[in-house]
Amino acid sequence: MKDAVRAVKSNSDILSPLENDVISILWPDKSLRVREIHAKLKGKRNVAVSSVAVILDRLFLKGLVERNMETARGGVRYIYFPTKNRKEFEKSVVEDVVNGLINRFGSTAVSYFHERFRK
Repeated sequence: MKDAVRAVKSNSDILSPLENDVISILWPDKSLRVREIHAKLKGKRNVAVSSVAVILDRLFLKGLVERNMETARGGVRYIYFPTKNRKEFEKSVVEDVVNGLINRFGSTAVSYFHERFRK
């Protein structure tokens, strides 16, 4: 059974608690710098600015956030914003899981969905 669950979930479907907190701060459609996100997290978590930057980079690699560069005193900095709103993200996770179940279990999964949602 564990193999079946593992087959259904890809790394981009699962968010760590800190990733979830960071993306929740960016919804709905906000654009924020790392330090701004860190400041909002500060009341909730004891986390370093560098950890927030690493999490944002992971979310960027997963395609959940985009970033623009701006010139600032002392160099450049990123401004992050979500690529999807919360509903779009949730829908894509459900779609990935359902497609994974169908790919893994074929007609058994389709038959189950048909029976389950026939009402």
